[in-house]
Amino acid sequence: MSKTKLLVLTVLAAVIALSFSACSKDGVADPSQANTVAATVDGRSIMTAEIERQISLQAGGKQSQLSQLQMAQARLQVLDRLIQREVLFQRAEKEKLLPSEDEINSTLNSQKQSSGMTEEDFAKNLKEQGITIDVLKEEARKDLAISRLQDKYAGKISISDREVEEYYNNNKQQFVNTRGVGLAMIMVDPADNSSQGIANSDAKNETEAKIKIDGIYQTLKGGADFATVARAKSEDANTLAKGGDLGWATEEDLKQNGFPQDLITRLFGPMEVGSFTDPIHFNSGRWYIFKLEEKRLQAENLTLESPGVRQQITQALVNSRKEILNAALLEVALNEAKIVNNLAANMLSNPGNLGPRPAAPNAHIPEASPAPSTAASPAATTKSAAATATASPAKK
Repeated sequence: MSKTKLLVLTVLAAVIALSFSACSKDGVADPSQANTVAATVDGRSIMTAEIERQISLQAGGKQSQLSQLQMAQARLQVLDRLIQREVLFQRAEKEKLLPSEDEINSTLNSQKQSSGMTEEDFAKNLKEQGITIDVLKEEARKDLAISRLQDKYAGKISISDREVEEYYNNNKQQFVNTRGVGLAMIMVDPADNSSQGIANSDAKNETEAKIKIDGIYQTLKGGADFATVARAKSEDANTLAKGGDLGWATEEDLKQNGFPQDLITRLFGPMEVGSFTDPIHFNSGRWYIFKLEEKRLQAENLTLESPGVRQQITQALVNSRKEILNAALLEVALNEAKIVNNLAANMLSNPGNLGPRPAAPNAHIPEASPAPSTAASPAATTKSAAATATASPAKK
């Protein structure tokens, strides 16, 4: 509720890192397994291939390291989420809340921009992973439809002044502007990050990284705008679109993220707001330049009339009610739907065979294509198409 933000330095772990492989008992992809129906929701099929794809995404392509029991549990959990998603989508269809083609295209374009990839790189990644643009459009359609459905019921929420005041009085300890700093950064990594969607003249070794960070530093010293340079040169995909913005951090945040003590001392000491550091080499081997955007040396208690406090509380209460309404909406939709879970039924009928082992990393990946709308095979949500892994600079 305060202005404090969690500082997280992130890199794009995988772009469209999806696997469409199903697998046989010896770990080799089996197209016949991929074409089996894991479940149906009011007659629409959820295919086994989609479950394997989701597991591959969650496991970072290392699903072959999971045991058969672990895979069985993962398949049940993934299928449960896919069933819930399909149930909500069909409910949105019935309530005529499907998005237009323009809205779908706009969503995909926003995702391309946030990934930092060019059109060519985006198309290349899709082709390498065997994903068609039609599959992504279908998933954007479902995401938008479900969001509209949830917003329809959330629109009925109303928060009174009394509720806001009661929340503040019971949670005053939350309303403190902490001592800390606001930072932006530019990062250069000597590792080859091209496979992770980094297209900003990616440095591929230590020599290239040192030359690049020194060049960036000289550009900044020449008066270039920090945010503009960050968007053009930084190799941290998560902060590219934000011009390198890292948010607010306390001293403890910085320590936990591996910042050297002498740098922390500079940020909270003589360094002036608006200035930037020289290139700093972290133990991870990566280079960073940090800009000090804001500094607060004393914590400040906020009142209910402090700027933004009422709005923050109101939004928090709205979000809490949204979660409850979304859960209620899902429960009602599940109760009204006819669901047949073949995967679970097969496990019950044959406990000695809980399913094939995961496919080997080099298993064949068939090209994906969208199923007809009358028997839609839900794919991974477009929101998860660009999976992100968090790590501190010290661990990078």
